[in-house]
Amino acid sequence: QVQLVESGGGSVQAGGSLRLSCVASGLTYSTYSMAWFRQGPGKGRVGVAAIESTGDTFYANSVKGRFTISRDNAKSTLYLQMNSLKPEDSDMYYCAARDGQMTSTRWTYPGSYGHWGQGTQVTVSS
Repeated sequence: QVQLVESGGGSVQAGGSLRLSCVASGLTYSTYSMAWFRQGPGKGRVGVAAIESTGDTFYANSVKGRFTISRDNAKSTLYLQMNSLKPEDSDMYYCAARDGQMTSTRWTYPGSYGHWGQGTQVTVSS
């Protein structure tokens, strides 16, 4: 049974930083493409960043230069380093896993991923 467990969310002031983590189990982590999505109340999930098993990365334009996605295959863990946070970054953040490669467009589609975590809340105050 695949499990993805996020942590690291919280409340910070604008300009601050957070590091989200997602620990995966029940899958051959090193072969999976991984991603972070965000979702607000009553809204759909939006891709934030993704990383392939090869290490190639993709980012939403809104976070380029501020967020960094990375993975530690030895620990089966996905990270999202979030710097220079803005109030508009506030949302629930979800970890997602896909058994297969990604493309520069497919990574943004929630339906591309077969497994999801429970989410971690990020709140940025002005």
